[in-house]
Amino acid sequence: MKRFTKPEIISLIVIFLVLIGVSWPNFALSLRRARDQIRRDDVGNIQAAIDSYYADYGIFPASTPDGKLVVCKGINNIMIPCNYGHDTWVNLTPGVDKTYMRVIPGDPDLSRGASYAYFSDGSRYQLLASLEGIDEPGYDAKLTDRKVMCGNRICNIGRSNNVPLYISIEEYDLQIYCGQHPKDTKCLKTK
Repeated sequence: MKRFTKPEIISLIVIFLVLIGVSWPNFALSLRRARDQIRRDDVGNIQAAIDSYYADYGIFPASTPDGKLVVCKGINNIMIPCNYGHDTWVNLTPGVDKTYMRVIPGDPDLSRGASYAYFSDGSRYQLLASLEGIDEPGYDAKLTDRKVMCGNRICNIGRSNNVPLYISIEEYDLQIYCGQHPKDTKCLKTK
C-alpha cells in the first residue's frame, strides 16, 4: 500500500480546515440556541415552583434586592437567600416533606457571571433571565430597556404575575396607588 505524498496530505488538511471553517458558525449557533432553550425551560420550571409555593402559602416567595429567592433553609429553618445552580428549595413547614426544586437552576453561563433574577413583593413577582440571541423566542426589547441585571448581563426575557415586565414592581405599585389617589403628594412629585 502506497503512502500519501506530502502534497496529498496538505490537500487533505486544507479540505478539513475548509469543512471546519464552513460548519463552525452553524455549530456555534446551535450551542447558543441550546443554552437559550435551557434558560427558557429553567424560567418555566422556576415559575412552576413559585406558583406551587403560592398555592401552599397564598403569597409569593420573598426576594432580595439583587434578585435571589429567599426560600432556602438556613439555621433553625430560617429562610435565607438561595444560590442559583446550588441550593435546594424545600417546604419548611414542620411535618411537611415537600421539595419544590431539588436544585434551583442556574444560568448555563453561571460560571461566567450570568444569573437569573427574581423580584417579589409577596403579591406580584417578576422572574427574569438573559438570552444570548436577540432573535430568540421570548426576547423582550422593552425589558432590555429597563437595564435590569441578570448577573453580569442585561435581562431580556421573563415571566411575571400581576405586573408587566417593562416596569419594576415598586413603580407599578406606585402607578396603581396614584391612579387611586392622584392628589397624594408622592403622586404629584412623580409627574
